[in-house]
Amino acid sequence: MPAEIPSATDDTFWRERHLCFLVTLRPDGTPHQVPVGVTYDPGTRIARVISSGRSRKVRNVLAAGPGARVALSQVDGRRWCTLEGVAVVREDAASVAEAVRRYAERYRPPRPNVERVVIEVAVDRVMGTAKPSGW
Repeated sequence: MPAEIPSATDDTFWRERHLCFLVTLRPDGTPHQVPVGVTYDPGTRIARVISSGRSRKVRNVLAAGPGARVALSQVDGRRWCTLEGVAVVREDAASVAEAVRRYAERYRPPRPNVERVVIEVAVDRVMGTAKPSGW
């Protein structure tokens, strides 16, 4: 007998340790997809990715300017979810510290990085079998 299909709402899925994929668009319009750690706050609908400020993903978001659209996905067997939204790069200490705190809760404390920034995504679309509550 096949395993039970997951519920349509699954807040735990975005708290469990899973690697995710971030898709940004390069300046030439082609997709750039990389594995990342992501945290998601269903109350504010903000997803966060910590990164070095010189990474390609950060440069892609900055090059796209205001309204840069990105997608974040994770999968675990039959459970999957994609969060889409508008991304901004934040460099201020408070935003970076909050992103690091959340990352450490879901994954582990990240290694020190003086060039660390956070990509914040204002999620406005969700797809999948394990959607967070409110979608």
